[in-house]
Amino acid sequence: MRRRNSNRTATAPASSRPPNSQPSLFNVTTMAILAGVFILGIGIGIAFSSSTTLTPSNVASREFIDTKAPNPEICVQYGASAMVMDTRLFVTLNPFKVYVGQPSMRPGCVLRSSNWAILEQRKLVSSDQVRECRQRLNNLAYTGDLNGQNPDITCIYENEAAKNLFINSPGAVTAPQETERF
Repeated sequence: MRRRNSNRTATAPASSRPPNSQPSLFNVTTMAILAGVFILGIGIGIAFSSSTTLTPSNVASREFIDTKAPNPEICVQYGASAMVMDTRLFVTLNPFKVYVGQPSMRPGCVLRSSNWAILEQRKLVSSDQVRECRQRLNNLAYTGDLNGQNPDITCIYENEAAKNLFINSPGAVTAPQETERF
């Protein structure tokens, strides 16, 4: 004789349960709320980024730097606006130490080599200075107002070893091509 297990409960097979023919109201409502929150978040992000105020303590765009460049209409048309950093280095030999002075930041402009005549026409540089700078394959840059009394014009060297590490970071799709050659 076989013994019956009295602890068993009778359950119906899963296939005999009635199928749920209607989609759950909870799932549809949840998806609609999540979609609304997503769209609202995008809208708030766009509104925030377009209404951001740019101050000297918050330099966040190229447009801000372009407007602060000396003679912005000339700079943007004939060159590129720049941030100029002046600093002083002091090196002692005994003992060997390097000291760095507090840097100062100011707006500036780098002119394309094809537009250096603007500075010659205004008698801000001589043809000898232009020839000497061109022979060394350098560029001319300035700070201060070109219409003012003492714009600071400098023959500068383009450092091709400098890389934008934000662009070439791991995971970046492709590096943008250089658009203009100075």
